[in-house]
Amino acid sequence: MSVEYLERIRNFSIIAHIDHGKSTLADRMLELTGTIDRRTMRAQFLDRMELERERGITIKMHPVKMLYNHDNTTYIFNLIDTPGHVDFTYEVSRSLTACEGTILLVDASQGIEAQTLSNAYMAIEAGLEIIPVVNKIDLPQARPKEVANDLANILGANIEDVLFTSAKEGTGIEMLMKAIVERIPPPKGDPENPAKALVFDSIYDSYKGVLAYIRLFDGTLKARQMLKFMQSSVVFETLEIGIFSPEPRQVSMLRAGEVGYIATGIKEIIKVKIGDTITTDSMPAKEPLPGYKVVKPMVFCGLYTSDSDDYNLLLDALQKLSLNDSSFTYEPEVSEALGFGFRLGFLGLLHKEIIQERLEREFDLSLITTTPNVVYEITLVGGKTIRVENPAKMPARGEIESIAEPFIKATIISPTEFIGDIMQICEKKRGDFKTMEYIDPNRVVLEYEMPLSEVIIDFYDLLKSVSRGYASFDYELVGFRSAPLVRLDILVNGEPVDALSTIVHKNNSYNIGRDLVSRLKKVIPRQLFEVVIQASCEGKIISRANVKPLRKNVTAKCYGGDITRKRKLLEKQKAGKKRMKMVGKVEIPQEAFLSILDIQRE
Repeated sequence: MSVEYLERIRNFSIIAHIDHGKSTLADRMLELTGTIDRRTMRAQFLDRMELERERGITIKMHPVKMLYNHDNTTYIFNLIDTPGHVDFTYEVSRSLTACEGTILLVDASQGIEAQTLSNAYMAIEAGLEIIPVVNKIDLPQARPKEVANDLANILGANIEDVLFTSAKEGTGIEMLMKAIVERIPPPKGDPENPAKALVFDSIYDSYKGVLAYIRLFDGTLKARQMLKFMQSSVVFETLEIGIFSPEPRQVSMLRAGEVGYIATGIKEIIKVKIGDTITTDSMPAKEPLPGYKVVKPMVFCGLYTSDSDDYNLLLDALQKLSLNDSSFTYEPEVSEALGFGFRLGFLGLLHKEIIQERLEREFDLSLITTTPNVVYEITLVGGKTIRVENPAKMPARGEIESIAEPFIKATIISPTEFIGDIMQICEKKRGDFKTMEYIDPNRVVLEYEMPLSEVIIDFYDLLKSVSRGYASFDYELVGFRSAPLVRLDILVNGEPVDALSTIVHKNNSYNIGRDLVSRLKKVIPRQLFEVVIQASCEGKIISRANVKPLRKNVTAKCYGGDITRKRKLLEKQKAGKKRMKMVGKVEIPQEAFLSILDIQRE
């Protein structure tokens, strides 16, 4: 009976480039299987987060269980809908580990894009069965046969294996569901073996503690059972076991091959790690599952609360959010300008924006962020190599032998008419041209190697602008390379503002320093004393601007009399402003910390 049950399970995900129709396809599957009542159905149903619906993108993977009837047999479909943006690739890789197959979706009008290639290679590397699907065939500008041919060539498949759908119109969905039954293999596992479940995601519930999202590979799990995390050796009693349909629904047990969740009751969030293996405490498995490769964040920034009393609230929020998104890191840091806060590491700039917005919305925090930067490898004079994530902590110039910055391999797919403009942008960003290959007569693949620091701010925006939205971009880290990099400091009244320090290429230091000082002059409000703003590089002042003081007319009440009366009042005012400048504190608004971003976007 258990073998027959396993034969009816299909675990699969949907992967695609951003905005190619993953969530809409999931909607049609939910409708066709009757998982969602038509009265409660809404577009992009699995995108439950308010932020996802506002931006029109998938940020988190979303599991759901569906029942599908085929040839008088009821099959169990466990679908995991995944994000499409390059910054959330880690979500995609985790979902693939919990599946036996995947649907690779491509827009019939856009064709193969950078993230399509990246996702395809991840699925092949994971050993999954891939069902290639050309979506949006209802669009007037659709090129279904041409795109299908390109897709088949990339996967080394026959063009007959490619399916055609319109998720919006519901065309071809029934054919795709049958293909899932016929092409994707059932899971392997034995319900009689010791339980072995992979934690692929988790969230925090105020009443039930940590909810671990699991894929059960062997054994069975029941409620009120003593279980154990194999890596952390934490033992706990399950409060509840359930499935996603798509809302969490309690069941009596989970069997090998199924996807569901466990309410652990654990309130100490640090004890639960994504990628850990859960087994029974009484009869544990001999070895844990492989888990996940630890990702290394490459974009860093400081995060502080507007009210210093909210520091502990921010710490609690970061701990809870890290359960749901394990790809960002955080550690405490102190800034002279901003007080106590955290240094956060992200996979990309969009990832940073999403984390900040989630912290502000879900935990009701008012936050200040510093300028994003990358991690640098610094070789000291004695030969020791250190990593610096915060420019303010960069050693003195005399202690540094060399500085290396992270380089990426950028893959850009674009219509041929935009090649010239794209190559100009890449060269401006210190890109090193590698290859150019034509997918078809109208589309080309460009490969560049360039510094990650040049990409994280505005490269994606510039690329979309010059290509009118048609170019796509994906990247992977290729290592660190030495470069003539220097620290650029901003001084306000002679005092360095650590939150505004940044590491730049030596050739660009003067222009960036001058533009930044000019921008700060506009955003820093006038005080009762003169404010001097300076940019300093390698111990030299390279730019300066003065914010004029607010002036009270102290001679207004002097009607005539000797001129010495007025001079005496003016000298007294001058001395008072001098003392005020020595002890006065300049309040720097958050716009100042975003000035570097604005400068590099222009």
